[in-house]
Amino acid sequence: MDSALGTVTSEQIREVQKSLGRRLAHWRKAAGMTQAALAKRTAYSRSAVANVEIGRESIPRSFWERADRELGAGGTLVDAFDKLHTLVNTLRAHRTWAAEQDRLRRRQAAAPTYPADGWMASSAGCECALTIARWGRQEVLALREALRLSVEAFAERIRVATSTVTAWEDHRQPTQPSLAMQAALDDLLKIADQDVRTRFTKSKHSRLAGGFAVG
Repeated sequence: MDSALGTVTSEQIREVQKSLGRRLAHWRKAAGMTQAALAKRTAYSRSAVANVEIGRESIPRSFWERADRELGAGGTLVDAFDKLHTLVNTLRAHRTWAAEQDRLRRRQAAAPTYPADGWMASSAGCECALTIARWGRQEVLALREALRLSVEAFAERIRVATSTVTAWEDHRQPTQPSLAMQAALDDLLKIADQDVRTRFTKSKHSRLAGGFAVG
């Protein structure tokens, strides 16, 4: 996301909102209309109109469309509201993006380093605490086969499209699961019973040794 989005601030939005309120008051007074009269024509309360005029309250676009029409503002009030709405959405989008980046940084910083194949057991010969550092084709195949599920059933279990699982297991050019789906696969392995964990470990070792045919 463009870092320029970060230039939109809450303070800037508050100032634009106050400016919009002043513009509404200007057009209302120019039309010789009281706040109560405008409230009646726009189907809002007088207090709502008063709060909007001093920038204390946000109000839907439908209000601005009615106010613009009743005050004869020629679309200027609606245009000003749309600009404010764009700023608000931009700020929200940037905050969401920044939060996601922070979450990814924290997750990467907390992730321990494991062998290149992306898999390890907590101790030799123990499948009680399996950890997957990076889910790839071999890991997905091993888990699905350990659960003894078809591609369709496995996809339904983790609530993704069948084509998504097929793409993960594609031996020509596999697609790596997203971070969210890697977390879901982690959870599925964690709640699996011991038999599944044992089969998963054996399947994974066999795949690393080349003991399985291409799926």
